[in-house]
Amino acid sequence: MIRYPRPLVPGDVVGVAAPSSGVEDRHAARLDVAVRHLTDQGLGVRLGPLVRHAGIVSGPPAARAAELTGLMTDPAVRAVVPPWGGEIALDLLPHLDLDVLAADPTWFVGYSDVSTLLLPLTLRTGVATLHGQNLMDTPYRVPEPMLPWLDVVRAEPGATLVQGAAPRYRSGGFDDYAADAGVTEYALDAPGGWTRVDDGGRDGGDVHATGRLVGGCLETMSHLAGTPYGDVGAFAAAHAPEGTIVYLEAAGTDAADVTRRLLGLRYAGWFAHANAVLIGRTAGPDAPGLTQHDAARHALGDLGVPVLVDVDCGHVPPHLALVNGALATVEHARAGSVLTQTLA
Repeated sequence: MIRYPRPLVPGDVVGVAAPSSGVEDRHAARLDVAVRHLTDQGLGVRLGPLVRHAGIVSGPPAARAAELTGLMTDPAVRAVVPPWGGEIALDLLPHLDLDVLAADPTWFVGYSDVSTLLLPLTLRTGVATLHGQNLMDTPYRVPEPMLPWLDVVRAEPGATLVQGAAPRYRSGGFDDYAADAGVTEYALDAPGGWTRVDDGGRDGGDVHATGRLVGGCLETMSHLAGTPYGDVGAFAAAHAPEGTIVYLEAAGTDAADVTRRLLGLRYAGWFAHANAVLIGRTAGPDAPGLTQHDAARHALGDLGVPVLVDVDCGHVPPHLALVNGALATVEHARAGSVLTQTLA
């Protein structure tokens, strides 16, 4: 019931659109490095006209929508990825015809503010989208047992993709691309691992849950709830008889705000069909008397389904490649954590 774009093959074109923020001059060298990374793998690259436009957004909503639509509907372009996220991709949604974008499915890839567009496309049309790295992250080596987005978009229909918790993660901030445009190694300096925080896991119970993946950036997803672009219940009814696995990650908001946003999504029914919830590791601060783990526990601990935190799916590298709409199984035990996705 989910439609997957066809896999990329050598000679296919990757389109680069800037539906949120564009690239400033001081980061132009990193953009060149990222483009070369794709061409070195036998792929063509086509930059949209707004990619090199700086500012809070790369252009007016109508112009950004036209750039994205033009690339997503070009038969030569088989994947579209932004340079990075931004702040207000939300304003693009009324300017996009999601049915047109879904007519001949093209892989739409990214995370952060780009998830504001990825998830509605999947929820409204049943076309899979990929929450993974953005273009500027693409040259980084993704450590095992994780997958780079390029491996996912080259996978055949029906493929099974197995990933796991990162052994280590980066505790610091982002690399300075202006100072080192060619960086390809994450400085992974802190021990990783996922933790169960729901009421049913107080004794460290193991997790085995299956459902269709849906999710994205918490700061933007929370604004989709209750709108035609964020109807998780309708998606579950049409495309996920198995139930869902909801993943969410906070870009940087504090634990009190995370609690409020999670509760808002809960009241909007986002977890009504969930068989598990995955909360991404965050660099967002704790609040007085409330840690980020507490936030997930307070808002979702009594849902009656497993809730795992510190999952590698957001603004703290490295990044899992998560396919919205894919049938996924999450397994978590003392021995480790595994996420298996099937493109079926």
